[in-house]
Amino acid sequence: MSETSKDVPSDDQLAAMSRDEKVRLGTNLDGVEIIHRAERFPEPGTKAEKRAEFAVAMWFILSGVFAIAAFILFIWGDWQFRMPDEAGYWAYTFYTPLLGVSFGLSILSFGFGVVQITKRFIPAEISVQDRHDGGSSEVDKQTIVAELDDTLQTSTLPRRKMIIGSAVFGLGALSVAGGVAALGGFIKNPWAEGPDSPLWGSGWAPSRNAVKGETVFLRRDTGNPYQVALVRPEDLDAGAMETVFPWRVSDGYGENEESRHKLLAGLRAVSNPVMLIRLRPEDGERVIKRAGQESFNYGDYYAYTKVCSHLGCPTSLYEQRTNRILCPCHQSQFDALEYGKAIFGPAARALAQLPITVNNQGYMVANPQENGGNFLEPVGPAFWERKS
Repeated sequence: MSETSKDVPSDDQLAAMSRDEKVRLGTNLDGVEIIHRAERFPEPGTKAEKRAEFAVAMWFILSGVFAIAAFILFIWGDWQFRMPDEAGYWAYTFYTPLLGVSFGLSILSFGFGVVQITKRFIPAEISVQDRHDGGSSEVDKQTIVAELDDTLQTSTLPRRKMIIGSAVFGLGALSVAGGVAALGGFIKNPWAEGPDSPLWGSGWAPSRNAVKGETVFLRRDTGNPYQVALVRPEDLDAGAMETVFPWRVSDGYGENEESRHKLLAGLRAVSNPVMLIRLRPEDGERVIKRAGQESFNYGDYYAYTKVCSHLGCPTSLYEQRTNRILCPCHQSQFDALEYGKAIFGPAARALAQLPITVNNQGYMVANPQENGGNFLEPVGPAFWERKS
């Protein structure tokens, strides 16, 4: 803040001053000592100056080109999920990295362009200023405006049409690409499929059946996605846990490409994994069941979604002695003896429970007599539309 003294001009004198005079006045009043100041190009129009201008413009042009590439990728890129054995899998695999690289390079290039303006055109200056406290006076306000205007004029940017044009191009393309990326998620309706929309349903839903009333078996992952291994009650010891996935006879046994696609999709779909837990007999006697889910278990066998209700991480740990299900990502814990209720950590809702039983062949299946063999609620974390 400037100090009041006889050197401070009146309002009329201040209004009559030129920009250069106000700059000098501002530095004097604010206790600024300019130790060194030199124009980058004292003589305008030289080849070196034009090369510098071209170099700066190229960064802004590159920014615009990368922004356009990001825009094209976002709108027309192969973003839809592909299995490893599907056509277009590699294009899908590189979609997100290419989108991130192109958008990131656009921002980086624009930043480099701004830095190059400072290094190549803003006068080289070394100044030392005394420290002041308090607010700014009218003199300070007008002199700082003059100093900023002086910086703009001495940078010679107003007469460099190539840099201005390329900067507008780069910033404009970057703004469009950024806007499209921000608004793109609102364009596709996630509820277009109604009750079968991805967030509502899972691979256990009866609507995924090829024929009405088709049995949904509990299938284990053997490491070979095209091998079908079904689960029987005797496969699990007391206190054991195994991850299972949905399988239908219509999915086949990998005998053709369509069957292999279904088998792999059953293992890879994010909402499909379920933890099948066999409680110890003494623990089974202490179970507290949730209202409406009293018949969801089969004896000491309970099945809970493996998708954490906090942020969708895999709740892949089970403590046999405490009967707690743990999410290793954010440390949420759920009680397997009390309908998968959240008891520790950031998760606020219980894990969705799958109704299970054993069919006449001795295989464990989703119980069609209870909610059609499906979860009562969406699996995973919260979203605006869910009410539970």
